[in-house]
Amino acid sequence: MSSSVKETFKDVAVETRPAPAPPVPAALAAKVRTLAPTMTRSMQRVAETVASDPAGCAALTVTGLAERTGTSEATVVRTSRLLGYPGYRDLRLALAALAAQQAAGGAPAVTADIAVDDSLVDVVAKLAQEEQQCLADTATALDVTQLEAAVAALAGARRIDVYGIGASNLVGQDLVQKLLRIGLIAHAHADPHLAVTNAVQMRTGDVAIAITHSGRTTDVIEPLRVAFDHGATTIAITGRPDGDIASYADHILTTSTARESELRPAAMSSRTSQLLVVDCLFIGVAQRTYETAAPALSASYEALAHRHSPRNNQR
Repeated sequence: MSSSVKETFKDVAVETRPAPAPPVPAALAAKVRTLAPTMTRSMQRVAETVASDPAGCAALTVTGLAERTGTSEATVVRTSRLLGYPGYRDLRLALAALAAQQAAGGAPAVTADIAVDDSLVDVVAKLAQEEQQCLADTATALDVTQLEAAVAALAGARRIDVYGIGASNLVGQDLVQKLLRIGLIAHAHADPHLAVTNAVQMRTGDVAIAITHSGRTTDVIEPLRVAFDHGATTIAITGRPDGDIASYADHILTTSTARESELRPAAMSSRTSQLLVVDCLFIGVAQRTYETAAPALSASYEALAHRHSPRNNQR
């Protein structure tokens, strides 16, 4: 598929694509944690206030919330839209539902930031809670329709390229080694130059996956753009579905993250949610290709079995 044809198709798809549904109430806190670092200070105050006190905020008018947070009505409305709601009225409905969940004991706990003087016992407890929350938030917000489409593309792919930098590259390598074990042709690229030169060879029937929490990593966006222009099906695993990466992604899988702090960079929690999405992709592909995947997995286990035998059983 030529670049011009795919760009034309993409333009049509964007024009006819329905607006995304507002996040479910349980995903509101996750959206705040993910988007807060990119918000203005006034919008952060609004977002953090509604996430910390949904019951109280659900009872407030837009004017009341603006007064409580020391902001303006326009800021409240802009924050509502950035969080995924068409307007403040829709956000209030979500806050009321979230408050009901909290009253029933089903609301997620909020974990305090890790402090420099925390004991290791506290560090373990806080990290475990944040990892659990991150996984739960990602599972809640993950678009299963997009996931199914991505799985279908991978299951029938002639070739799969995965792009990621830093911690995201580690996630990409994890996906690639899983796909290789079920007989698929897959490559993980950390070098941005090598990624682009390989993306030039992508064609219709191939799949390119970009992993970037910010959605703005140029070294990941560029090879995905090249693969997209050459007709490959493109998938983005990102915490910012509205980021630059979305312009070149046929399918977007959204991840969540814990709030970034001095001792817990975003890369730590984003990696956890990215690994969940990667595992979902792998299991979905293995299910669709079970007749070939199962024998391939068995063969890989057998090939490595002697390396895991007790030393006295080895020759």
